[in-house]
Amino acid sequence: MEEKKLDLNSIIGFVLIFGILIWIMYQNKPSEAEIAAEKAKKEQQAKATANKLVANKTAVAPVAVMAGDSTQLVQLQKTLGSFAYSATLPSAKNDFTTIENEVIKLKIANKGGYIVEASLKNYEKFQKGSGQLVELIKDNNANLNIQLQTNDNRTLNTKDLFFEPTLSKLGADQILSMKLKSGANEFLEYKYILKPNDYMIGFDLRSQGLNKVLNISKPLDLQWELKTFRNEKSISYENRYAEVHFEYEDGKTDYVGQGNDKEETPEKVSYIAFKQHFFTSILLTDKAFETSKLQSNNLVKDETIDTTFTKDFKANVPLAFSNGEIDYKMSWYFGPSDYKTLKSYDKNLEKVIPLGWGIFGWINKFIFIPLFAFLSSTIGLALGIAIIVFTIIIKIAMSPITYKSFLSQAKMKVLRPEITELGEKFKKDPMKKQQETMKLYNKAGVNPMAGCIPALIQIPFMYASFQFFPSALELRQKSFLWADDLSSFDSIYQLPFHIPLYGSHISLFPILAAIAIFFYMKMTSGDQQMAAPQQEGMPDMAKMMKIMIYVSPIMMLIFFNSYGAGLSLYNFISNLITIGIMFVIKNYIVDSDKIHAQIQENKLKEPKKQSKFQQKLQEVMEQAEAEKAKNKKK
Repeated sequence: MEEKKLDLNSIIGFVLIFGILIWIMYQNKPSEAEIAAEKAKKEQQAKATANKLVANKTAVAPVAVMAGDSTQLVQLQKTLGSFAYSATLPSAKNDFTTIENEVIKLKIANKGGYIVEASLKNYEKFQKGSGQLVELIKDNNANLNIQLQTNDNRTLNTKDLFFEPTLSKLGADQILSMKLKSGANEFLEYKYILKPNDYMIGFDLRSQGLNKVLNISKPLDLQWELKTFRNEKSISYENRYAEVHFEYEDGKTDYVGQGNDKEETPEKVSYIAFKQHFFTSILLTDKAFETSKLQSNNLVKDETIDTTFTKDFKANVPLAFSNGEIDYKMSWYFGPSDYKTLKSYDKNLEKVIPLGWGIFGWINKFIFIPLFAFLSSTIGLALGIAIIVFTIIIKIAMSPITYKSFLSQAKMKVLRPEITELGEKFKKDPMKKQQETMKLYNKAGVNPMAGCIPALIQIPFMYASFQFFPSALELRQKSFLWADDLSSFDSIYQLPFHIPLYGSHISLFPILAAIAIFFYMKMTSGDQQMAAPQQEGMPDMAKMMKIMIYVSPIMMLIFFNSYGAGLSLYNFISNLITIGIMFVIKNYIVDSDKIHAQIQENKLKEPKKQSKFQQKLQEVMEQAEAEKAKNKKK
């Protein structure tokens, strides 16, 4: 009984205490006036906090600040400093702005303000009809970043910050302004200007009012990186022509080498080109970069596995301040590596196309490119037919040189018995033999160098063709006979295995070219051997020629198997035509009997005056002979 009574008394006590507390709280409740005063006080404190942040250059302008955002602003300011303002704007999200014209489509991201997609509307990947456009930039393969050094010792990267986009038009031009703001009127701006039907995009980079925010004691560091996508059928062939090109020191051009971890550090750089085989991405500047660091790294270690990218290109350049601000007029080019298109900009951009140096480049620029453009564009020949007609014209133009070369061989062939006789007569005196041989040449009116000079003249044209055809964009994805792409290999059979150096397919045009060069060398080697007797102390040219008859076709088979079909077609037709020209010259133009009679007649005349080369050679021989005689007396 006592326990129950005690429990009931405890409960009654707790209820009374709780009631008293409620009554006390009610009695001390603030009035409506007091509540309003407290609310006003909190709003005033929040506003004061925001104004203080702006005054210290580290917060967002009041227009972007709400009373309840002060905590968020403080957190942003700890990491972004003055650029916390950019993170409070409506554009501070992963949105994109797309601009396009007839030839190119670009997508620019708010985050970082740079181009994250660049597609070429008139070109397809791999093969015609694939339905996949050539995309120079896609899926984070590119990066543009500027490192910002602030006065409060922060290092910020523009690629991590949000830009505010504004799209407008000026006539037919589209203008996209991307601003990274530290205040309402303080910003770093990327301005993209896209004109109709143009691959060149204007790119103005400037700052306004940031001289109080950024450390201007040293230049900003602009970093551009691009992992180049594979766009062609043969990744190894495409990768061979993927390089970093650049212009420096008022018009000089050069490139970073192939391979792994290649680097160049040119000065006064006016453009940087990340070139693929048939496409290129170029950054140009009106105000040259004082220094640069350009890097290239090969990403194709195994072409059976590494099939997405070819090279990893990087460029680091300084952006110098002028009067406390950044101001650069630049441009981007995303488009084909087409000689005519690049040359039209008058910026020396056509130098990124490897046409060869010196005379090889001149032949390509002033003969091959205009002639091929005339045949394919002006006349409108199909590309395969244009190559054949082009080859015929070149070989006919070179036929007088071929004739002189063969005529010289025929003369040497007629003199061979007499040269052999001199060799036997002066067997023990090589110097005397050389002197008498030179006298015989002079008396007979034969120049032993006449056969070499025409052959040397043809070499630049041959080398120029090796540069021209791999660079001819016109051939890309154009078919001829069994070749579906004249810019790539013409596979007729896919092997179930991979042969080192050769590949995993069989191309037919290299086989035809190898057969043609075999018969051409077989046809000419006999005359060369008979025309030029072996000289004492010199290599046996006859044996070397016999070896080359078989080595040259094998080299053609191996190395041309993965080359473009256009080049192999050119070599096949070229050797066929040369065989035909040599056959006509040998059987219908050059008469050995007439040549022999003419040489005998020349012997009866006064010897021709020796050329300067012959005179110098004669003097050297005489001096050597005199020195030899002097040594014998001693």
